[in-house]
Amino acid sequence: MSSNRKLEIACFNLESALIAQENGADRVELCAGIAVGGTTPNFETVKLAREKLTIDLYVMIRPRGGNFVYSEEELQQMQSDILGLKELKVDGFVFGILKEDKAINLEQNKTLIDLANPLPCTFHRAFDEVENGFEALEEIIDCGFKTILTSGQAQNVNEGMSRLAELISEANNRITIMPGGGLRSTNIKTIQQNTKAVFYHSSAITDGSEVANATEIQALKSKLQ
Repeated sequence: MSSNRKLEIACFNLESALIAQENGADRVELCAGIAVGGTTPNFETVKLAREKLTIDLYVMIRPRGGNFVYSEEELQQMQSDILGLKELKVDGFVFGILKEDKAINLEQNKTLIDLANPLPCTFHRAFDEVENGFEALEEIIDCGFKTILTSGQAQNVNEGMSRLAELISEANNRITIMPGGGLRSTNIKTIQQNTKAVFYHSSAITDGSEVANATEIQALKSKLQ
């Protein structure tokens, strides 16, 4: 059923979140720190977004840019952010923790998933840095994540298209593989035809600003029909 295909918009401000909702997005991933690929947004922004959004609101839990290996202090910060944001009635969380050798940090990820419970969690593009994507896929499923955001372990979804298809086949509906990274209305149809993914992720920013483009969101959605 084509109508099952869904679109998540990565939003770096409240304005983008509202544009996403108004133009047919199915979910917002709210973050700050556009320059470093997304960090935990401030609670006031989340609070305002929750008041105004009826669509699902997932929140990035990432204390800083850079790598995905976190100190004990940073892990505590992430735990405290999850607890605080649960109070604000968000719908899910987005994070990913690796070890120094780029393997999945099972223990730390599970700690956060347990805290987030019963809210669903997405493992973000830290996945694209792991050595063995298929091994990591199994570990992420075992941790209890519901979604993996990935470009197919490449620079972007175009380059990672065949790997995305392999991951989706291997996942076999045990977890949602969500293509993201350079996904736009110009290539979403090709990605969809080649990967058969159900959920798609884009910032829908087309002009170098920090705000989602309404027309681009509509175009992304219409190509998924």
